[in-house]
Formats: sequence, C-alpha cells, structure tokens
Amino acid sequence: MANTSSAKKAVRKIARRTDVNKARRSRVRTFIRKVEAAVADGDKDAANAALKQAQPEIMRAVSKGILKKNTASRKVSRLAAAVKAVSV
Repeated sequence: MANTSSAKKAVRKIARRTDVNKARRSRVRTFIRKVEAAVADGDKDAANAALKQAQPEIMRAVSKGILKKNTASRKVSRLAAAVKAVSV
C-alpha cells in the first residue's frame, strides 16, 4: 500500500482514470459491434451508417490514449472492407 500522501493521491487518480478509460474502451467496442452486426445482417445502409458513427469514435479513442494510431487505422480499414463486401 502507498505510504506517502502523494502516492495515495496517485492511487486515487489512477483508479479514476481507469474507470474513464474502461468506459471509453467499452464505447468503442459497442460502435464496432454495431457495424459488425449490420454487416452480419447484410444491411448495406445500416452498415454504412454504423461505420460513419464508429470511425470518429475510434479516432477519438486514439486522441484519448485508449488505442494506438495504427491499431485504430487497422480496425477502421477492416470494418470499411467488411462494409464494402456487403455492398457487392
């Protein structure tokens, strides 16, 4: 256990940030699941709409430090490819 006041404060800050980061990560995963569900249903319009909502959310996670830039780009690229395959 932390034994200095600054270490105790750091523990409290880390706990708060962890909760915020978990919520943001969960939010990103929810948007990704919406795109994947629309693709699985074969609904082209819904998949496009879900992708348009998911893309900025994924990139926002990058700016907040939840995801790395290349990871986010890979996810967006794969989702876009899946949506494009539905429209064929």
